[in-house]
Amino acid sequence: MINFNGNIVAQNDNLLIQNRAFLYGDGVFETFKVVNNKVLFIEDHYFRLMSSMRVVRMEIPMNFTMEYLEEQILSLLNYNSISDSARARITVYRNDGGYYLPQNNTVSFLIHAIALDNKEYQVSENQYEVDLYKDFYVTKQLLSSIKTTNKIINVTGSIFANENGLDNCILLNDSKNVVEALQGNLFMLLGNKLITPPVSEGCLNGVMRKQILALAKKLSDIEVVEEPISPFDLQKADELFLTNVIKGIQPITKYRKKEFTTKLSGVLTQKLNESIA
Repeated sequence: MINFNGNIVAQNDNLLIQNRAFLYGDGVFETFKVVNNKVLFIEDHYFRLMSSMRVVRMEIPMNFTMEYLEEQILSLLNYNSISDSARARITVYRNDGGYYLPQNNTVSFLIHAIALDNKEYQVSENQYEVDLYKDFYVTKQLLSSIKTTNKIINVTGSIFANENGLDNCILLNDSKNVVEALQGNLFMLLGNKLITPPVSEGCLNGVMRKQILALAKKLSDIEVVEEPISPFDLQKADELFLTNVIKGIQPITKYRKKEFTTKLSGVLTQKLNESIA
């Protein structure tokens, strides 16, 4: 028997009692955008998921191929009649058993999904204000570059942003350099130079980050570099924007007292839509 919210119930009535993702954050995940029954950037997602599982020493099932993963996602979306445009998430977690030391490294997975309003990526024209989140810092290590179910800094940062009337917050690493936002990678345009922090700074190895780097390198008037960004650099920037697979590109319009243009965000969003058409 266990106590669940003040009620004594049978242990078997609660699926969380042994779930390692719940108890220890012992899980990894990927979030996908699906358009017209097609999982966008499936190869990049798949290889990042496989890499994440290897980093945390999970056993990869023999049938866990890219084709199998895609089939499982689409079967759920088709069952729910939302395959035209949807957000899907797969969480892979180590199976029950053990405390910090698991009894084995086998895994299970859970996929859930919701419908999205828009198929194409769009640039929001609404004001989008950010500031630094300095209560906790991201460490410059391999674990910071993968998507694990331990996202407490993103949770507390989101609460901070909400309490302070912000749309998002920018995270710093243990060297006090800018890393990323709560829900995406960060890009900064300074003159004709587009800068994003390298993965070695502790940022997520983002799937959309990879797409935007590739698209920006094709623009003749833009120099693309991966190098550390300090908080002081942000106020010198001409443009700031965030990237993730669901939103695409989210322009930042205001950081503290500095306001920014959104021209490059629009250009890259158009190129992005053309690349997936």
